[in-house]
Amino acid sequence: MIASTESDPIVSELECLAYGTEADEGICLLLTLGTYRVLLDCGLTDLSAFAQAKTPPADLVLCSHAHADHARGLLPLHQAFPQLPIYASEVTTQLLPLNWSAADYTSEVIPGSEVDQSMSDGSALTPFPLFCHALPWRTPIEFFDGLSVELYPAGHLPGAAAFLLTYTPAAEDDRPARPYTVFYTGDFFLSNARLVEGMPLEELRGIAPDVLILEGSYGTARHPHRRQQENQLAERIDRAIGSRQSILLPTSTLGLGQELLMLLRSHHNFTGRDLDIWVDGSVAAGCDAYLEIMPHLPTSVQNFARHQSLFWDERVRPRVRHLTPDQRINLQQRPAIVLTDKTADLSQYYAANPDGWLILEPQEPHYRRGVGRSHPSPLSPYSSPSIETYLLAQHCDGPGTTQLIHNLRPQHVVFMHGSPAYLADLAGLEELHNRYHIHTPAIGTLVELPIGETFLHVAAPDTSYEGELTELNTLVNITLPEAITADPRWQQLADTGLIEARWQGNELVLRGLPQRELLRPSDRLLDWMDGNSPLRNCCGNCRHYRGQRCWNQRSPLFEFKVTPDGFCPVFEPTQTPEEEDP
Repeated sequence: MIASTESDPIVSELECLAYGTEADEGICLLLTLGTYRVLLDCGLTDLSAFAQAKTPPADLVLCSHAHADHARGLLPLHQAFPQLPIYASEVTTQLLPLNWSAADYTSEVIPGSEVDQSMSDGSALTPFPLFCHALPWRTPIEFFDGLSVELYPAGHLPGAAAFLLTYTPAAEDDRPARPYTVFYTGDFFLSNARLVEGMPLEELRGIAPDVLILEGSYGTARHPHRRQQENQLAERIDRAIGSRQSILLPTSTLGLGQELLMLLRSHHNFTGRDLDIWVDGSVAAGCDAYLEIMPHLPTSVQNFARHQSLFWDERVRPRVRHLTPDQRINLQQRPAIVLTDKTADLSQYYAANPDGWLILEPQEPHYRRGVGRSHPSPLSPYSSPSIETYLLAQHCDGPGTTQLIHNLRPQHVVFMHGSPAYLADLAGLEELHNRYHIHTPAIGTLVELPIGETFLHVAAPDTSYEGELTELNTLVNITLPEAITADPRWQQLADTGLIEARWQGNELVLRGLPQRELLRPSDRLLDWMDGNSPLRNCCGNCRHYRGQRCWNQRSPLFEFKVTPDGFCPVFEPTQTPEEEDP
């Protein structure tokens, strides 16, 4: 809550309306600064909120970067309101067209709009219009009287920008007007990645905006160091290749796919190795786009490219090639690595030998549970590819997010781009809600952002639960209140009814064991399931359990779908004592 004195009246020159706050529906915010309206990103999949409008929804649009969840709605928005100016960094303007196909430039038009009517009259749109205008870095640009914008690099993706908006209302009573500032990050990353440098925190320290709008994709989670994440992924791929498995890496068009390629080409586990890396679909187009923006990539990358090709190289091992239709037969001859679109039908790659493939998917906590690409059903109950996840973060974790906030020192903090539960975790941090006015707006919610000098404490949402611990002879019971099940994350924790506990410093952390880990248990989980565990004789350890079904003709569950933690009177272990190594 913001309070004021007689000499410092509260003013509400700033408001924010959320059209989209999560990655699956798209990020889009309408920021009102006095009499001006600025649309921050437009990644909406549904533009019906603007369909009935006769006038543009804003005075200008700012696009933070070229990822689809921030940009895919820009083309239909431009087609509906061609007079609406759209701005981004120079690199972003070059990468934006990868979000659309040629057909989109004539088909993605809001029904009933001015452009739709002109098309019905026989006119046509210019193919691939350059509708987004480039802005320079670190240079204030005044768009209207009293409204200016300055761009800063945001990390995360080449060309990604954070915007510092400054609004100065007209002076009254011969007194100079107080300027109001809003800092919007879109997605940001403080750490250096292989193809983009992190957000320059030193340049931003102490600018003290009135309002900070930023993402909270990972909530309060704490990540290992970036190099440690890379090493863990490289070691997992190395083990799979050593086991004669091929690797399938579904990813987005821009960003992560190119980071993975640079990691595979430069990591000591793979340099000089006789290995083929194939790139398919729009990920290959993203690589070609990166080659066009070479002067904007970090100096180390430019130096690398002077000695060998950044991506496409059949001379230096490991070889990186486009996966053309006539090359697909090579996938069956020797272990390889394939990068492709995360929306592709992955069975086209592993169909001939599912057991010989490992699918590695990135952890994406900002997507709601159950939303995203589903995998095709296994080709038979006896074989399907292994599926695991890895962490190669492109967004800041909790400590990185709070670090940015404390360095900027805003009055208001508006969190978006994260699940409501993750954002509530951030809003509940005592170090934040004691210092700043925190907002986590829902879609369609108008947030007023009054500015004053005195900040009154606002109670943080209560996300902790009191329970009881009972120590018995052979086990420990932890009892929690039923209210904990109201949190949407409870279903993920209680997915199988099994949990894993581990110490983190002096705190005990509980984690649910999902079905995927039980279907493809890790070595650590297998060790835990061994010994005196009641899971030792469960279906997941039975030699007749394949493709989530029972294939023991002596079992009453024969051909039925069973859970891996189930039990059966005719259980047979996957490895009999006679088969065990001496």
